[in-house]
Amino acid sequence: MFREIAELQDKSGLRWRDPQLLREALTHSSYSYEHPGERHNQRLEFLGDAVLEIVVSEYLYRRLPDATEGELTKIRAAVVCEPALAQVARAMGLGVCLRLGCGEELSGGRERASVLADAFEALLGAVYLDQGLETARWFALRWLEPVIRNTLAGKGENDYKTRLQELLQKRSPDPLRYVIIKEEGPDHSKVFTAGVVYRGKILGRGTGRTKKEAEQHAAREALDRIGSPGQEL
Repeated sequence: MFREIAELQDKSGLRWRDPQLLREALTHSSYSYEHPGERHNQRLEFLGDAVLEIVVSEYLYRRLPDATEGELTKIRAAVVCEPALAQVARAMGLGVCLRLGCGEELSGGRERASVLADAFEALLGAVYLDQGLETARWFALRWLEPVIRNTLAGKGENDYKTRLQELLQKRSPDPLRYVIIKEEGPDHSKVFTAGVVYRGKILGRGTGRTKKEAEQHAAREALDRIGSPGQEL
């Protein structure tokens, strides 16, 4: 584990003033639960989420001077969504550095998208506290610029809600709607479960850290089900 963390430091290009911040950023709540006194990364995740939003927002504002607010919002959502952040975390090798509880370890937490995305945000929050906003901006964009370029080129996270709407409209004028089935977790780290309803049936369910993200995942599941042989609507 110490070797992996050392490799992560080399890959990140950072030298920490307060190594405890890095330790905290890599500590999942399941580990903290099993080791009382160990601080977990949820507070740093909360901070990193805010840093990420301002960094990406400013980057897009300067990069796309003619884009509308709605266009900027849509692009930002595709860049900072859970799948994109998990992809970045995997590229960093963040999973092998995480300190997980036994149950989370056994259930595949090191590869779980939500765990990886949260860890990346926590790491960014730690960078901000340790070295300030300019270094945090450099660090975030170093890893996220390829994601942003792919998104601008139309290769980013798909808009599953739009695809589902277009597909169903070709079959029937019946409306579809999204409902929030469940909310879990503290206010700063909620997880939402959404369902997409069509003709009185739930076609798909999805979870996410925002309602919009959960709805996108529900739409993706619905698309998968519609594409399955023998699926009736």
